[in-house]
Amino acid sequence: MTSTVAPDVRRAHRLDPAHVVDVFVYVIVLNLAAQLVPQVIAESFAVSLAVAVVLKLVLEVVLRAKKAAIARLRSATTGAQRVVRALTLGVLLPGSKIVVLELIGFLFPEQVSLGGFWSVTGLIVALLLARRAVRWLLRVD
Repeated sequence: MTSTVAPDVRRAHRLDPAHVVDVFVYVIVLNLAAQLVPQVIAESFAVSLAVAVVLKLVLEVVLRAKKAAIARLRSATTGAQRVVRALTLGVLLPGSKIVVLELIGFLFPEQVSLGGFWSVTGLIVALLLARRAVRWLLRVD
C-alpha cells in the first residue's frame, strides 16, 4: 500500500534531530547533577528521561519568551516602554526557574528533587551550555 501523502509533508511531521540531541544531553546533565549535587535527586533513569523531556519543553518556551522580551526591549521607543519591558524580562528570568521547580514538583512529587532556586539555576545554565556545546560539536543548529 502506497502513501498518498507527499514526502515533504511526511518529513515536516518528523521530530527535528536537534530536539532529540537536546533531550539526550539533558538526561546526561541531569544524571550527572543527581550524582554530584546532593540537593538534586532523580530516582531512576526512566524518571530522569521524563524530566529531561519536561525540561526540554519548558526551556524551549522560556527561551522563546526571553527572545521575544529582548526583541521588544530593543524596539522600545520611550523610556516608559523600556522600563516596563526590562521589568518583564527581569520577572521572566527568575520566574522561569520557579516554574521549573513547581512543575517538576507537581509532575514527579516523590521521584525528583531539583533542590532550590540556586541549584535549579545552576542546572539550567549547565543544560543550556551543554546543549550549545553538543550542537556546536555536531553542527546540528
